[in-house]
Amino acid sequence: MSQQREAPVVITSARSGRSADIRSREVKYLVSMAVRTACFVGAVLVSGPLRWVLVTAAFVLPYFAVVVANAADGRQSAGPESFESEGRTQLSGSSAQLPGGSPPKE
Repeated sequence: MSQQREAPVVITSARSGRSADIRSREVKYLVSMAVRTACFVGAVLVSGPLRWVLVTAAFVLPYFAVVVANAADGRQSAGPESFESEGRTQLSGSSAQLPGGSPPKE
């Protein structure tokens, strides 16, 4: 009697856990706010048109930081492959019996 080995279910397409997702969002937001702080400091230290570019970036970055931090995990989970096999028989609704041994009433 030969046993047919089935391939294991691959879970690499599964989304990350909730705590890992929150941590990733926090890191993205903090990096963006660090860049904003650097823009403010740079605006104080430089002069000319670069100052206004840095000031504008410091005012625009919070919007983009929130959008990027709130972006959900974009992976699409395809889910595991179907467990149904064409070689297996399946129960149909008419062959099922109730626990007492009697057929179901239709």
